[in-house]
Amino acid sequence: MDSEQGGSSLLKTTLPPPGDSGVRRTVLPGGLRVVTEHVPGVRSASVGVWVGVGSRDEGPSVAGAAHFLEHLLFKATPTRTALDIAQAVDAVGGELNAFTAKEQTCYYAHVLDEDLPLAVDLVSDVVLNGLCRAEDVNVERQVVLEEISMRDDDPEDMVGDAFLTALFGDHPVGRPVIGTVESIESMTANQLRGFHQRRYRPDRMVVAVAGNVEHEHTVELVHRAFAGRLDPVREPAPRREGRFRTHTPPHLQWMYRDSEQAHLVFGVRAFGRHEGEKRWPLSVLNTVLGGGLSSRLFQRIREERGLAYSVYSSVDTFADTGAFSVYLGCQPENLGQVASLAREVLEEVATEGITDAECARAKGALRGGLVLGLEDSGSRMNRIGRSELSYGNHRSVSETLTRIDSVTTAEVSAVARTLLSRPFAVSVAGPYRRARDLPVSVRRLAD
Repeated sequence: MDSEQGGSSLLKTTLPPPGDSGVRRTVLPGGLRVVTEHVPGVRSASVGVWVGVGSRDEGPSVAGAAHFLEHLLFKATPTRTALDIAQAVDAVGGELNAFTAKEQTCYYAHVLDEDLPLAVDLVSDVVLNGLCRAEDVNVERQVVLEEISMRDDDPEDMVGDAFLTALFGDHPVGRPVIGTVESIESMTANQLRGFHQRRYRPDRMVVAVAGNVEHEHTVELVHRAFAGRLDPVREPAPRREGRFRTHTPPHLQWMYRDSEQAHLVFGVRAFGRHEGEKRWPLSVLNTVLGGGLSSRLFQRIREERGLAYSVYSSVDTFADTGAFSVYLGCQPENLGQVASLAREVLEEVATEGITDAECARAKGALRGGLVLGLEDSGSRMNRIGRSELSYGNHRSVSETLTRIDSVTTAEVSAVARTLLSRPFAVSVAGPYRRARDLPVSVRRLAD
């Protein structure tokens, strides 16, 4: 189809009803979704091409392929070299980058609003036409190996990856996004080219654009950039549902490091993102336990006893499962006491629940964090891109704030009882050569 001709009869556009999120959505032929949000008062535009493919879509022999490919596509297209791509972005003072996660990959640009056509063309060219040349694979292989080494030099990152492996075992969600030295060293250009051709289809993609933008103009730019790739028969791929299954129970992993600090992550399997009624109570629980300076873990371990500098909890959410975890970094001789204190905090909340005051404080923190985090076009682009790819719908900020406000102390306490009674996975990095060298309280976490 000629990209310059009015293909509007083949487009399906959904306009937001009054008072809705303000996100405009069009489905192009081939199932490609374009979502935009006009952000008043900004002079920028953020463009993201989201692909519903991540590290959980890889087989063990190509672990790290999605991330490797993300690097590789920037090396060259049929009409641009890597230098051309870099110079085009630098010439307008913009930013061009990408990231790979367990279930999606995003290629994005942040530019002045007047440079929106360049950003759409550039990001689309990289995603659709990036060349997987053998010479580029060999160069970028070394870059990815350096990234793995950098991860291994950061014990907090390393222990975080090890925790997900301890929690999910042989399931793809448990593998590091970045892959392993062995898988990256053995990856071939043909494997990466095949991964690109099979997985990167328009029906699995969302183009999200936010800032000082106009929807119809953006759709025209995307339509032109994807010309020749839009099969009018194909519908958008269904949202990822998943069905989590693994034969490996949560367990203990440890890595020896001759270090001044010990690093501990422990936690449990949590809820998938489609278990919506538990999403916000879990967010409140996470905030109460380890989400801020007034959280129970921070107060008990750092403020009252000074046993750790860094202590926090976090939540990871996937289509069909999730993870709640606690991170602690401390001197090795204090690890046993710190692990015992952290477990006590979680057991107290599981047994007694949280207080109304804690619930109110946590909801206030979530409300403020949400609103303050959406004050630039890049964060807005991330929000609408993730929502479209993960849920296929868009809730306004006001609706989300109302949902947070509706969370009750009883709901949070019920989630705590369910979640914190589950088996713990544990990962440790520090000067421990054998499992028996670990403090008893750490080993008991995994019992």
